[in-house]
Amino acid sequence: MIFYKIFSYIYKRAARSMCLDCKDFIKNGAKILDLGCGSGIAGDYFKKFFKAEVFGVDVKNNRVVDLPFKKIDGKNLPFDDNSFDAVLICYVLHHAEDPIAVLKEARRVGKERIVIYEDMADGFFSKLFCRFHGLSFDIFFQGFVGKKRENPEYFFKGEKEWQGIFKGLGLKVVFEKRISLPISPVAKRIFILDIVK
Repeated sequence: MIFYKIFSYIYKRAARSMCLDCKDFIKNGAKILDLGCGSGIAGDYFKKFFKAEVFGVDVKNNRVVDLPFKKIDGKNLPFDDNSFDAVLICYVLHHAEDPIAVLKEARRVGKERIVIYEDMADGFFSKLFCRFHGLSFDIFFQGFVGKKRENPEYFFKGEKEWQGIFKGLGLKVVFEKRISLPISPVAKRIFILDIVK
């Protein structure tokens, strides 16, 4: 949690930029699920920007903002089908034990859109930095030092790989954009997906 507080300025700027990216795709007053909400900063910005009802879920409670929250097992979402207008997934999929299952659950509980921000492992150096990111996440956030993870690998994929996965799950890419952050050597990308039912 201290890490989130130290870098909250950067997270807040990124969250504001995320809202601007989504302004044509999420309606005011929407009901949004922040899946893997972490600190809750992104969800809190979406709540304010879109005057939305935002609910956060994660496997751990690391929130630094007041956002309705439920702890989950990382596999199943405790919501009915079509419960949310949009599902927000910010830099989560590469940490998931089964990211395809996460996407299937997001598709199930979402009505209209899924918004994904993800690190892109395109090219040798990006893959190397993604691996370093995964290891540092374990140390700083999860406290896995000296402990064995169930899944020691991370699900870092490149742009084309993600697009193939989305298509296979019945998710249509309606907007995508490369994102650069000053503190990150890894390219990031936003995907806004229509849920095709």
